[in-house]
Amino acid sequence: MSKIENMKIVIGIPAYNEEKNIASLLIKLKKISQTIIVCNDGSTDLTGKIAKELGATVIEHEKNSGYGSAIKSIFLKAHEIDADVLVTFDADGQHRIEDINVILEPIKNNIADIVIGSRFLNNNQEIPKYREIGIKAITKLTNVTGGTKITDSQSGFRAYNKKILDKIKPQESGMGISTEILIKSQKADFKITEVPITVLYDGDTSTHNPISHGSSVILSTLKYVAIERPLVFYGIPGIIFLLIGLAFGIWTIQIYSEEGMVITNIALVGVSGVIMGTILILTSTILYSIVSVVRR
Repeated sequence: MSKIENMKIVIGIPAYNEEKNIASLLIKLKKISQTIIVCNDGSTDLTGKIAKELGATVIEHEKNSGYGSAIKSIFLKAHEIDADVLVTFDADGQHRIEDINVILEPIKNNIADIVIGSRFLNNNQEIPKYREIGIKAITKLTNVTGGTKITDSQSGFRAYNKKILDKIKPQESGMGISTEILIKSQKADFKITEVPITVLYDGDTSTHNPISHGSSVILSTLKYVAIERPLVFYGIPGIIFLLIGLAFGIWTIQIYSEEGMVITNIALVGVSGVIMGTILILTSTILYSIVSVVRR
């Protein structure tokens, strides 16, 4: 038997109102692993009932608490049942079952602790433009703040080995959890790699409104980054605002000394820049101090 065959592979599925997809998905996934966790995140349909009848371990959330809460529950349950590998898999039918073996390969060969299925490593992948722009923007933010070098920080198709399940304890309840896990893992020197996957965007399989879903991802990610890296998130913009304010302030003084008049618009930009910059720098310093104390 290969190393991966000797491992306890658990598949975790966050699900909200996925009664259309969950049955066929679970039947197919049973060919990969008999241990499947479904987090029924406050569904108002038959998602949880169907999953239980098909033999999945179902975690019930009384209300829809968000993607992050579902992933947190799946992480805890996978750790509780002593999983060697956790594969997270979306319930909306957009991921291909055959790509699970691709995701598992780097863990099998002990070259990664986290494997991300990336949509951007597949040259034949067609991604809706609005998704591509949003994903790339958030991924850039993740790379800058977390020191990672990845192409798809928002992919829900991932594999985590036992070391990750033992060490990383996600806290974010929103969509920012994807970023949180990567940043925490990078800081802990875990090995992160990506493999190409194909995502199926044909048909209306997703239950998420793309605009509200995209907004939630961006806001949740920004919230996490703001708390995790306050000096970067607030400090750098603060310095920029302060420098702009000082430049306009010097310009105002120069005009007054030469012409004896104050140009209101220029002066207002200068004052506003200094005030905004000072507030942001103070905010970054205070938050950094608080976060440092809490981490101790």
